[in-house]
Amino acid sequence: FIPPLQIRQIRDLMRYRFKLINFKSSEKNRVQNSLTVSNIMISSVVSDTFGVSSMKIIHHILDDPDDTNFDVSEMLHGSMKDKTDIITKSIQGNLTKSQADKMRVSLQHMDNIKKHIADIESVVLKLSQPYLPQIEILLSMPGIKDIFTAIAILGEIGVDMSAFLSQKHISSWAGLTPQNDESAGKKKSVRVSRAGVYIKPLLVQCANAAIKSKDFPYFKTRYHQIKKRRGHKKAIIAIAHKLLICIYHMLDKNEPFNEELYQIDSQPKQTYSPKITEDMAIRYLETLGYQVTDKGVKT
Repeated sequence: FIPPLQIRQIRDLMRYRFKLINFKSSEKNRVQNSLTVSNIMISSVVSDTFGVSSMKIIHHILDDPDDTNFDVSEMLHGSMKDKTDIITKSIQGNLTKSQADKMRVSLQHMDNIKKHIADIESVVLKLSQPYLPQIEILLSMPGIKDIFTAIAILGEIGVDMSAFLSQKHISSWAGLTPQNDESAGKKKSVRVSRAGVYIKPLLVQCANAAIKSKDFPYFKTRYHQIKKRRGHKKAIIAIAHKLLICIYHMLDKNEPFNEELYQIDSQPKQTYSPKITEDMAIRYLETLGYQVTDKGVKT
């Protein structure tokens, strides 16, 4: 499977963007580790340690470490003002010079990475202009709301689905089908393969978003059905597999996601109740030792 040159360029840039995001996450973990070691537990109070208000507090601590009794209320916004007292208590730690220097380097590196990511995204958006119709098709899919997620998927599988023989072929290529590791009649492993190093995490991310969708409950229903039998990991892989099959047919037919095709499956199945005729009832009573006459049933 060799996609066109422009698709390959998009793919390479999006893979580089993915690595930069991982680098940024690593730097966040280093900053968080320095805060924890210094007994500055702001992460236990706020939902996002790297939010606007939290970063104002962290930068103030780094710029003026001797000011231990500063007023944090001026740095908080919205509902966080109600947590002023508990936030003040959570930052009463001891930040050493070595930890502060480490945090400054990590935060500066994070800012540089953000600029690089923004530059890459700008280039990717220009390269993606010819494929805007296909991107719009992907964005109609439940679980895919971010344009760069759609572009990343497009960069991995391309726009021409004739490159794959069938939906089974693309599923196997993406590493979302169980392996057939069998020898002498014994199955050794049924785990999904290691293929699809980049496309698989993307689809799993989309699957996690799809099962939380309130507008379209089909994937959520299927996830819980599979989870009861196989557990969370296999259930989420199964949903990712379903998403990829949907994407394959959507791009192949050049059609957006059609919710009506999944309305029947999302409804509970009606149980079949066979009709019992009079002759069937009589034969059943006779097998139990009863005699059926015109006057009634005799033992």
